[in-house]
Amino acid sequence: GKHWTVNEVRALIRIWSDKTIQQQLEGTVRNKRIFEQVAARLQKFGIDRDWKQCRTKYKNLKHEYKSVKSAQDSGISSKSMKFFNELDAILGHSTMEQASKSDN
Repeated sequence: GKHWTVNEVRALIRIWSDKTIQQQLEGTVRNKRIFEQVAARLQKFGIDRDWKQCRTKYKNLKHEYKSVKSAQDSGISSKSMKFFNELDAILGHSTMEQASKSDN
């Protein structure tokens, strides 16, 4: 597919940061319906992406975030990504909970 612009990614993250979307995503593996909602919301911003593109981008961002986060946790701060702070606001709390669970 065509490359995501900064504005498109921002819009995706804005939708993703919606608490109800987050809860739905956390609670399910079969998330096609959720990403259909996300794609529909993007359409309202004039962004034409199908649910598969949204899901792929979501997965890629999440993966990139996690690798940057774990690099930082192990003291390598040189690793960075464009939307880290936005994603940290969304994912920071949930990854922290999981981390503390696995420590016990």
